[in-house]
Amino acid sequence: MRYGLIGEKLSHSFSKEIHELVAGYSYELCELKEDELSSFLRDRRFDAINVTMLYKKAVIEHLDHISDAARALDAVNTVVNRGGKLYGYNTDYHGMRDLILKNGVSLRGKKVLILGMGGTSRTSSLVARDLGASEVLLVSREKKAGAIDYAEAYSLHSDAQIIINATPVGMYPDSYSSPIDISRFDGLEAVFDAVYNPLRTSLVLDAKEKGICAEAGLYMLVSQAVHAAEHFIGTEYKKDVIDGTFSKILSQKENIVLIGMPSCGKTTVGGLLAERLGRRLYDIDDEIESRIGCTIAEFFKAHSEKEFRDIESEITAEISKKSGIIISTGGGCILRHENVRALRSNGRLYFIDRSPKNLIPTDSRPLASRVSDIERLYRERYGIYMSACDVRIDGDLTPEDESDLIREEFYCKG
Repeated sequence: MRYGLIGEKLSHSFSKEIHELVAGYSYELCELKEDELSSFLRDRRFDAINVTMLYKKAVIEHLDHISDAARALDAVNTVVNRGGKLYGYNTDYHGMRDLILKNGVSLRGKKVLILGMGGTSRTSSLVARDLGASEVLLVSREKKAGAIDYAEAYSLHSDAQIIINATPVGMYPDSYSSPIDISRFDGLEAVFDAVYNPLRTSLVLDAKEKGICAEAGLYMLVSQAVHAAEHFIGTEYKKDVIDGTFSKILSQKENIVLIGMPSCGKTTVGGLLAERLGRRLYDIDDEIESRIGCTIAEFFKAHSEKEFRDIESEITAEISKKSGIIISTGGGCILRHENVRALRSNGRLYFIDRSPKNLIPTDSRPLASRVSDIERLYRERYGIYMSACDVRIDGDLTPEDESDLIREEFYCKG
C-alpha cells in the first residue's frame, strides 16, 4: 500500500475517510497482529503510514530517524518512507493541543489529571505543561512510578480542574463505560477525551450534564491526521482545513434522531430523510416487533409496560452505537434517561412537535389509542421532549417541509 493505518483492531477507525477527504489519496486500514509488526516494517512496502494504539512505541526500534518531539514522547504515530529510510513523527501532540484550544479552555495555573500511562497520556501531559498547567498528574489503575491510582485521585486531588482521558475506556464497542467518576471533582472546569468513537463518550456526557465544558476526540483525530498528511506528501495546510474536515466528518458520522409523540410523523419524515441523504433508517418500534415476534399492541396484552421498556432500552443501546444513520424512536423512548444518553452518544436529536389536535389515536400504540390518552401524554411528556432534544421542529408542517428543515439544520449547524 502507499498510505494507510496500522494497528491491531481498526474496524472503529475514521482515518480512511479523513485522509481521503483531506488529501485525495487512497488510504488503507491494515490490521496487524503484534508478531506481524516487525516484518511489515522490515519490508517497507509503503510510502507513509499512521500507527494507532499499542504499536506507537513498538515501531520506534524499526525507524532510522525520529523527530525530537516523538523521541521526547517515546511514541510515534506517523511513519514516512523516504528512499527506504523510515522517519518517525508524533502528530498527536498537535491534535490534543488543538482540541483544547478549539474549546477556549485555559490550562494556565490549573491542576490536570490525565488518565492512562500510554503514548497518548504522555502526549497529553506534554501538551498540558506547554499550555501552562501548574500540576500534571498521570492516573493509573495501579499506583506506580510516575503515576497515582484512582483512589488517590479521588482522595487527594478532588480539586483537579481539568481531566483528560487518554485510555481506551469508553471506546466502541464498549461505548457506555466511563473511566472515572467526575462527580467527585467539585472544581472541575473541563473534560477532554481522546476517544472519538462514539462521538460523545459517557465521560463527555457526564460532564455536559453538569454544565462542564467537554468534548471527545474527533477534532483531535482530524487535526493529527491533517498534520500527518503534511508529512505524507510534503505540504502545509491552513487551520481552516482542519475545521472544515471536522465539520464534514461529524456530519457524515453523526446520527439524525427523531423523537416525538406517537403518530407525529417520525417514520414518514425519517423515510424521506433516508431517501434524500442515502442513509439507512432504523425504526425502533419496528426493531422491537421484529425482536418480540408480535405487534407492540399484542405484547402489551400479555406483558407489562416495564417489560416493554426494558426491550426498548436494549435495542436503543444497540442501534445508538451505529453511526451515519437515521433513528426513529418510539414515543416513550425518551422516558428513560439511559435511552437519551445512548441516542446522544452518536446523535443529534430532533423533536417533531405536532399539536395534539393533529395527533391521530391508533390501536397499534396501546398507550395512545384514545384522544384523551394523547392529550394527557402530550402534557406529561412535553417537558421531557424539550429537554432531550437539540432542535425542535414544527410538526404541523408537511413531512417534506419538516425533512427539509432537519436536513438544512443538520448540515449547517456549524
